[in-house]
Amino acid sequence: MSLNAAPFVLSMQGEKTVTRKKLSSPLEAGEVALVGAGPGDPDLLTQAAVRLLASCDVIVHDALVPEAILSLGAVDAKRVYAGKRGGRPSAAQQDISDTLIQLAGEKKRIVRLKGGDPFVFGRGGEETRALVDAGVRFRVIPGITSGVAAPAMAGIPVTDRTVNSSIAFLTGHEISDESRIDWSALVAAFPVLVFYMAAKVLPELAERLLNAGLSADVPVAVIHNASLPDETLETGSLQQAKDGCLEAISPSIVIIGEVVNERTPWK
Repeated sequence: MSLNAAPFVLSMQGEKTVTRKKLSSPLEAGEVALVGAGPGDPDLLTQAAVRLLASCDVIVHDALVPEAILSLGAVDAKRVYAGKRGGRPSAAQQDISDTLIQLAGEKKRIVRLKGGDPFVFGRGGEETRALVDAGVRFRVIPGITSGVAAPAMAGIPVTDRTVNSSIAFLTGHEISDESRIDWSALVAAFPVLVFYMAAKVLPELAERLLNAGLSADVPVAVIHNASLPDETLETGSLQQAKDGCLEAISPSIVIIGEVVNERTPWK
């Protein structure tokens, strides 16, 4: 057996031992790979992601996947756009799942390519459940999530033993009257907050956090297009974020907490 085809064994206490193919082994006809594309720079893709892109029949991709990554796909691979962007016409989640199931039924080898990691605010769970219900074989190739990559690229440690022993990852979609978050409990429990999809609601987010008890001088960083040539970084205070003094361009990652002051710029 060649190294590339070697299986690995996963043991789970209380469950049967599971043997899987190597993550980068060729997709079978009718199989879907949910692949994390990372924050955008092709150098941050996993080896499995690169190999599966180069050998698939169809790439069903999100709006945040750049051309530099899409171009790594097989020359004759069909591209299917399935982007979801706030406030813009977007594919319905059910339609995306139905497309994956239809393509699998046509015996295509499919890469479902998602920015960041499929299971971190990427609706990967919804899509895998739909595939299971339809009897479609799938695998998951994790990616570097932007909530970790963006601050790292900016020289900001999301955890620093002098600052925090816990961290919360949240979505800006919770800035609504239907929010499921106990904001006072959140700021009391977590000294560092990382928000996805919060650029358009940054002033409202800052106001929520101030009302929940955070100090006005807590540092904030807004990172746009992390790892890409046009990456930008804005830093300031929570009060400045509330007052609209920090430029927040979608897509951005927002980091709130004293770790922002531990930033060490690098080139």
